[in-house]
Amino acid sequence: MHTQDLGPIEAVSRVTLGGGGLGELWGETTPAEAIATLNEAVEAGINLIDTAPLYKNCEAVIGAAFQGRPPQGLRFTSKVYLGSPPAGEVAGRIEAALAASLAAMRLERLDLYFLHTNICPDGYIYARGAHRQANFATFWSLYRDEVIPAFERLKAQGRIGAWGITATGVPATILQALAAEPRPQVCQAVSNLLDSIGDMRSYAEPPQPRAIIAEAVRQGVGVMGIRAVQAGALTRAIDRELHPRSAELADYARAAPYRALCEAWGADPALVAHRYALGMEGVDTLILGVKNREELRQCLEAERLGPLSAEEVAAVDALGLSAPQPV
Repeated sequence: MHTQDLGPIEAVSRVTLGGGGLGELWGETTPAEAIATLNEAVEAGINLIDTAPLYKNCEAVIGAAFQGRPPQGLRFTSKVYLGSPPAGEVAGRIEAALAASLAAMRLERLDLYFLHTNICPDGYIYARGAHRQANFATFWSLYRDEVIPAFERLKAQGRIGAWGITATGVPATILQALAAEPRPQVCQAVSNLLDSIGDMRSYAEPPQPRAIIAEAVRQGVGVMGIRAVQAGALTRAIDRELHPRSAELADYARAAPYRALCEAWGADPALVAHRYALGMEGVDTLILGVKNREELRQCLEAERLGPLSAEEVAAVDALGLSAPQPV
């Protein structure tokens, strides 16, 4: 397993095991299979596990697998789904969420703690889901004045090693957050050949995932790539029930020429998509959304093979699939 520094964290495996699959966010699995997948990932050299309370029971899977005694050198992340609570309540909510995650995973500290909600300008109104944006979006002034100080206190207390943001909010505000001091030490950014954030996008502006990654690199912020297969849109077949108007189904239809190219190559689309993402400039580690050992082994094979060749990348890019889609 190749390694690379991730912001302040040294020698992180080039692929990270994501908790979404373990928590059945990407289709059904069983507790036994989730634990077996986790153990096989660690045996293969994966040394970072990415979790969140939103990923259903993934934190409990971590706790059950390691019983409070994880292997030496294994690192963990989690996230706080904050939204925009009243002023003065942010620190308490972040601390309570951290305590709950640590208890579920049976850990004393986290190596990375992320803001999971969108960051947007003050007074911003989302094009989709505006009636519930208080739950999924954090206004800039709240982020600047309360979220950052709360994270910095937790870091000073030794309860977290570093903090970061999920870089899927309004692009201009994410770029602002990466440039401002104090800046996050790590961000999670969309890294796929469609440049699509799928149903996570509720804003009207075009997404700018590659610009966000480039800015993170300029500012010395580590990058964890997410959505390499765009929630299944870049696989042979989506394996879970989706709303007929979901962005993922639209992306799956848009990716038909990509699947045809992979067929001509005799290659699995998911494996090629992971290799494409691993080769994206600035991506330090790629989060895997696997739910079982079979999917894990394919991703480990992608890491072993390494990034696509320049000619292969050019063939994928020539399909012209990265144009932004309407909300």
